[in-house]
Amino acid sequence: MKYVIVTGAYGGMGEKTIQFLKEKGYEVFALDQKVKEKEEHVYPIQVDVTKIESVQNALKEIEKITNEVTAIIHFAGVYMLNSLVEMSEDDFKKIMDINLYGVYLMNKTFLSLLNKGSRIIITTSELAVVDPLPFTGIYAISKTALDRYAYSLRMELQLLGIHVSVIRAGAIQTGMLGVSTQALDRFTEETQLYSCNAKRFHQIVDKVEAKCVSPTKIAELVNKILKKKKPKFAYQINRNFLLKLFNILPTRMQFWAIRKVLKK
Repeated sequence: MKYVIVTGAYGGMGEKTIQFLKEKGYEVFALDQKVKEKEEHVYPIQVDVTKIESVQNALKEIEKITNEVTAIIHFAGVYMLNSLVEMSEDDFKKIMDINLYGVYLMNKTFLSLLNKGSRIIITTSELAVVDPLPFTGIYAISKTALDRYAYSLRMELQLLGIHVSVIRAGAIQTGMLGVSTQALDRFTEETQLYSCNAKRFHQIVDKVEAKCVSPTKIAELVNKILKKKKPKFAYQINRNFLLKLFNILPTRMQFWAIRKVLKK
């Protein structure tokens, strides 16, 4: 049997990937903070990826069934839009803990289940490799750090025959978009420094998120990576053209463009 581990299993991307891989003959360990009832070929395991005891308990549950997995697929993450000088210390720590530390902790703990030819697939973001826009800073920082972590991990684990890949996704049609909209609504209402700027930024984000794609595209890409004999490091999906164009501009013109679009 081929076993895979999926974190953030019951979010939009995770759940769609579970169903897709199940149909392809995989047995799936579905890890999330809130889990659903067990179904055929799917083993739900409640876990907080930021807590070492919780992650170790998940490992023990999996080891009752198998001592080898084909892949660890990371979807656990949070999306946050806020000002770097107005966001709370707790929010800063939360996003770094879940988006970066949780991935590190999972990979470190579950390494014993991986063998030559196994895969680690990490969802970062299209923002991981571009210059951040205002109010996306904390999310971009966490995903850029995660992308660099994944690259460094690939450098190391290739020596053991383990493949590491990232999916740099643009807007995906999941519940996270609703959460991000609510967070941006809250920021727009509560900011003391950027009220007018935030409203204009909200309009831009709405247009970007309107061009989201189905999480089925992510599931298909994950399956493609699993099938590849030698998967590459980075895969792009639904990259935003305007964001790509913005990053071609010289730095001085980027700052000018932001002032022009968002200034009072």
